[in-house]
Amino acid sequence: MRLTTKTEYGLVCLTYLTKHSAQKVITVKEIAARERFSLPYIQQIFHSLCSAHIVRAHHGRQGGYSLAREASRITLKEVVEALEGETFEVFCEPEIRKEIVCTHFEWCGVKPVWRKTKELLDGFFGSVTLEMLAQGESDVRNHLARMPQAGSGIHWKKDWMGR
Repeated sequence: MRLTTKTEYGLVCLTYLTKHSAQKVITVKEIAARERFSLPYIQQIFHSLCSAHIVRAHHGRQGGYSLAREASRITLKEVVEALEGETFEVFCEPEIRKEIVCTHFEWCGVKPVWRKTKELLDGFFGSVTLEMLAQGESDVRNHLARMPQAGSGIHWKKDWMGR
């Protein structure tokens, strides 16, 4: 897993939109200036977010962007997938494996670890919303403290090995 500045900047921009949603429409220029981000880079990010139906573009003189739905219904997982492609790429899956020469595919013990990593990460990222991120660090910490510990409910044979 590798999250780039695209995701970091995208989350900052989306948090800004969430906090200023009373204004309805925010310009990319305003966000770029406020956060001191490169305008062309932010425009590229918003294009991806718009294509993923996370934000909605408003054209015309009073144009800009707004969230496509409530911040409580937009997850970190959706944002990561819109900007990075996937949360975690299980590179030894058959459809991805074409690019990777692996002679151990049929009997590799690492496959279930990568699959479970993706499952855990997707579940975690899917539980974090823009609304939570916009509320601030203490609220996010409280949410995370209420979550079960990663791996606490894993039964090795059943969950990890698929049996």
